[in-house]
Amino acid sequence: MVDIVFALGPVFLLILLGHVIKAKWAEQGFWAPAELMTYYVFFPALLLHTTSRTNVADLQIAPMALALIAATVLTGAIALKIKPVLELNGPDFSSLFQGSIRPNSYVAIAAAFALWGEPGLTLVAIAIAFIVPLVNFLCVLVMETYGAREFRNEGAPRLTTLLNTIARNPLILACFLGVFINQTGASLPPVLGPLVEILGRAALPIGLLCVGAGLDFQAVRDAGKTVVAASVNKLMLLPLACLVCCMALGVEGITRDLSVLYAGLPVSASSYVLARKMGGNAPAMAGIITLTTLAAMLSMPLWVLILNWF
Repeated sequence: MVDIVFALGPVFLLILLGHVIKAKWAEQGFWAPAELMTYYVFFPALLLHTTSRTNVADLQIAPMALALIAATVLTGAIALKIKPVLELNGPDFSSLFQGSIRPNSYVAIAAAFALWGEPGLTLVAIAIAFIVPLVNFLCVLVMETYGAREFRNEGAPRLTTLLNTIARNPLILACFLGVFINQTGASLPPVLGPLVEILGRAALPIGLLCVGAGLDFQAVRDAGKTVVAASVNKLMLLPLACLVCCMALGVEGITRDLSVLYAGLPVSASSYVLARKMGGNAPAMAGIITLTTLAAMLSMPLWVLILNWF
């Protein structure tokens, strides 16, 4: 347990530091450009550098992907089933749904590297490549169906826009490009390779500081049943479902552990943006993001400890 805390402790301390820096020192205008640079430059560089060099031949990619996809779909279905039980209106449910399945890839990358080094980064890149498109697809469909009426699109859901957004996602593109380079036996050019490596080193500290800057403690204090239910789904139900799916599909070792940890991530800040744009309950979404991030400081080490018992 001590080793787990030592590995993940710096990850969450950086998140808390980001919140303190925003509150005390950094100008508000710093954070949006920093997050854009992280999303479009630093994290793609890190994923590209890692996936282009690591041997992926022996990884259980297909069973891992299937376990994560099955667990995500199952948890989303359960969220749909509990909507009438919790007596949620459409916008509240759309935020519950997002909060139940959307992972924070920044925390995923940092935690995977802290626990397993470059093999962990490679596996989390594979998880991102499969789960981020699926989650975006499901969440937009739910927002189109249950978001506030004035935000809904008339006619068919905006699937074309969604598919274009997924196809241009820099994290996904970096993962696929890195795997392509890896499998073809090529390598990054002499100057470009070191540049990508240097840029990738900035990803973890800046990305985690940005996560902390986005925390909203007032939203947690105002938390209602939507926030609590989504947090339970995301941090407990989804990783448990993933563990069961991994066991059923024979996924073992670091691949299983990374899959469960990825499933148990806190919720991405992009959920708040989508809630605002498509008629979800944005304040509840802010509470879900903050509460899952804080609670993950306990739940993620606990899941790693549980996995060590198997």
